[in-house]
Amino acid sequence: MLDVSTEEITDGSILRSLLLLATPLVLQNVVQFAQLIVDALFLGRVGETAVAAVGFVYPLTSVMLAVIIMPFVGTQVVVSQRVGGEDRSGARRVAVNGVALALVVALPVLAGVLLVGPSLVDAAVAFLNPTDGIADPASIYLVTYALAVPFIAVSDTLEGAFVGWGDSRAALYVNVVAVAVNLALDPILIFGWDAIGLPAYGVQGAALATAIGYAAGMALVLGFSLGLRDTFTLSRSDLAFDADAWRELVDVGYPNSLQRVSKDGVKVAMVALVFYAGGGAAMAAYTIGVRVSAIAWIPASGLQQAAQSVVGQNLGAGNPSRAKETTWVGVAIAAVGLGGIGIVQWFVPEALAKLFIPGVSGDALRYTVAYLQILAVGYWAIGASYLLQGGFNAARRTRTSLVASLAQNWGVRLPIAVVGIVLLGGGAIAAFWAVTLSNVAVALGLAAYYRYQTSHGMLDRAAETAEASGA
Repeated sequence: MLDVSTEEITDGSILRSLLLLATPLVLQNVVQFAQLIVDALFLGRVGETAVAAVGFVYPLTSVMLAVIIMPFVGTQVVVSQRVGGEDRSGARRVAVNGVALALVVALPVLAGVLLVGPSLVDAAVAFLNPTDGIADPASIYLVTYALAVPFIAVSDTLEGAFVGWGDSRAALYVNVVAVAVNLALDPILIFGWDAIGLPAYGVQGAALATAIGYAAGMALVLGFSLGLRDTFTLSRSDLAFDADAWRELVDVGYPNSLQRVSKDGVKVAMVALVFYAGGGAAMAAYTIGVRVSAIAWIPASGLQQAAQSVVGQNLGAGNPSRAKETTWVGVAIAAVGLGGIGIVQWFVPEALAKLFIPGVSGDALRYTVAYLQILAVGYWAIGASYLLQGGFNAARRTRTSLVASLAQNWGVRLPIAVVGIVLLGGGAIAAFWAVTLSNVAVALGLAAYYRYQTSHGMLDRAAETAEASGA
């Protein structure tokens, strides 16, 4: 029912192809959203300190994932262009080399966190606000979460290959399994199980459940790629080192990885500013805001992946006009849909705050209500910017997304937060507004630049590059 053939993507209805390919990806990301929500709900029952501790190191876990995203993005884009150009054996070879690259990137990240992660967290807490008592649980969560990095890298890269091939349901199934295992283990590992003598691990239990869940997801996607699904299947003949594939994967993927790292570097600074300005109460609010805002960026990310595959296959097939139309259709869907979600969130912020931390009150409640309403104003912009970046990425213009992210985070978000908190005395609220204003700024800037670049032949040149690469 949700299968999309290459012929439909390159010759059929753009709206239908985009929605059919996006539906499993959006559902997959909704599943991930459920994981974030349930994790936060369980941690909220542990206490406000547990929520704040996980929120404090969340940017560091994001940096880890940002580093390992390079093989995933490169694999999806290059595989989609190979498939559009009817080079299926080349697409499979790219996927195999993408997995090898994923491990090369992920293992040093794991080692680095194990070696220096705890000392970095301890030093940061001691410098910013040593009285809140979050250093130990934050360090424990970070180190345990790092164990998931190799599993995530391999799983995401193979999922990118399936999506680039046109099979987005595989990614949905993999994430359903990963999240189901995570959620089943969450209450057991967080709160313990007296009947079998299992102790309560608290925040470490949440991270352990996540790592085990991702390991299960990786096992499933490996099975899919070795024959459990009859769409994208690898064979022994595909297991060959390809230096050209590595160069392509790095060339397409590294700007997106740098984009994520730069973005998450600002998240580290924002967390420090929020913690400095409002202590644990503001930190808990910021953490809840990050989790709730997933309701915007998770479907936007699913649509972006679908658009990247549809645009990439059309460029590989020499259809730049359809590639352009796909991007704008995706922008419209994302902006309208997420704008509607933002309107709903504006009216129920207190209920959301108490859902996550039942006993929340005082400054923590006030900060949370304010942040949830401020975030809601810019949800439409999150959707639009994700789809516009997808349009650039599929055209191998991942450097554009990198520059846009640098401008958004380092040129708009961080300066507004610093000026608002340090010079104007706006407290944590100033940091909250910096997030939304930067989201709006990048959406408007990307829209103007995409229109300019496409009117000056960007997609025609991309189609020529895809054809030459496949040859």
